[in-house]
Amino acid sequence: MSDRFRLGGDLNVNRMGFGAMRLPSKNGMFGPARAPEAGRAVLRRAMELGVDHVDTAGFYAGAGGTVRANALIRETLSPYPSSLVIATKVGPIVREDGFTEGTAADMRPLVEADLESLGLDRLDLVYLRIGAMSPPHGESLAARFEALAALRDEGLIRHLGISNVDAGHLAEARAIAPVAAVQNQYHAGKRDDADLLVACEDAGIAFVPFFPIGGGRELDDGRLAEVAGRHGATVGQIGLAWLLASSPVTLAIPGTGSLAHLEENVAAAEITLTEEDLADLA
Repeated sequence: MSDRFRLGGDLNVNRMGFGAMRLPSKNGMFGPARAPEAGRAVLRRAMELGVDHVDTAGFYAGAGGTVRANALIRETLSPYPSSLVIATKVGPIVREDGFTEGTAADMRPLVEADLESLGLDRLDLVYLRIGAMSPPHGESLAARFEALAALRDEGLIRHLGISNVDAGHLAEARAIAPVAAVQNQYHAGKRDDADLLVACEDAGIAFVPFFPIGGGRELDDGRLAEVAGRHGATVGQIGLAWLLASSPVTLAIPGTGSLAHLEENVAAAEITLTEEDLADLA
């Protein structure tokens, strides 16, 4: 199985990428802010380790918004290597009391804000993120996705994706414009979207799970621990290796603000699971 994937058919990326949510905060979105230099150090090391796909969002920030993922990425990596693919998400609008769903009219200002904060003239990949944690079944994304497709036609976006969706949303979006990637919550302990992954594989669409090793909750599965013991690896590493082995279209974007954890995550791409391992994890 290849360790690379052509995202959108033309962006050749390492299947082990990096998620930026934990760069500005110790506990995910809006947790206590992390020292900016710690985030910069992780980004620099990620590039040294061959990461060329970074997933971010304008709303990834520490408490109070004083440390933001996009700002860290721009300050650390700009001018960007030509091989670096930066994906971002729009849809949620941050209010003092939490998030609200953006409308079609909000898509342009959200995209323009990401262009400015990242220091780019065009965004490689923009996901339309809908709902909270579970896909909002029956909710149309057409108007918002059409607005993003118009921005793609203007040249502000290279590829479009959708996040936190179901099969109906995927069909709805593909009727409007090409979908390069789907980003849903999916990991060895949460496989609800296995059918959606198959649909993505059939269409050559990247499937990019968020929370690929449980979202801060240790994957609690004796089968994973048993396989980890065989390989002298951690449970998290086996979780990542399983994701990569589950389909050639799966891209992993584990996030961390720790150098040691970053190196552990990236090393998981070197683990080759045996047929016995995969059978045990099925």
